[in-house]
Amino acid sequence: MKIKLLVEGGNMKPGPALSQKLGPIGVNINQIIQKVNDETKNFNGLKVPVELDINISTKELDEINVFSPPVSELLKKGLGIEKGSGIQKKVQVANASIEQIILVAKTKLPNLLCKDLKAAVKTVIGSCVSLGILIENKPASEVAKQVEAGKYDLEIQEEKTEVSPEKKAKLEKYFTKLSEAEEKKIKQEEAEKEALEKEAEDKEVEEKPKEEKPEETKNQEEKK
Repeated sequence: MKIKLLVEGGNMKPGPALSQKLGPIGVNINQIIQKVNDETKNFNGLKVPVELDINISTKELDEINVFSPPVSELLKKGLGIEKGSGIQKKVQVANASIEQIILVAKTKLPNLLCKDLKAAVKTVIGSCVSLGILIENKPASEVAKQVEAGKYDLEIQEEKTEVSPEKKAKLEKYFTKLSEAEEKKIKQEEAEKEALEKEAEDKEVEEKPKEEKPEETKNQEEKK
């Protein structure tokens, strides 16, 4: 019997979801957790797909197949980020080099339905678009077109995965300035939004009709 799981590398823990999948089989869950953690320890901190081959008759674990983490997990780990942007058009979360993209593509190539490394690079770039990751100081969507046009063919053919300290420093400097500008723009937009909301509230108060005076008060004023 084969069971597929997505676990944290080297840190699989017992829980309701795991018990629901393995409990009915009658296997030793703690023993399986220990074996999976041993097999996935090299992927510490990453979400890793694993497949358990369990013998129903003996209730023993015959084999553990460990697959490479998803592209998004490899990118986040390699770039030192916890999550993607969520508002990609306004905020970018990292600035990758083409070499870092090629490294992830090489790692994932055996598990991707890609004919060659260039196709795998384009797949990784697609994930960068979704996560809000720049590549070589440019939007990932723009780099995808450049890759298609052959701009990075030499780097891909030579399978370059090392980034020079000078290039890394330049990418970080550009990203720092961009992040500051993005943050400033977001704060400005929030301030403008608050000002418009306050203006709308003030206008609503001004336009609100005055309350009718009680009938008794009106009669007294008429007598005067």
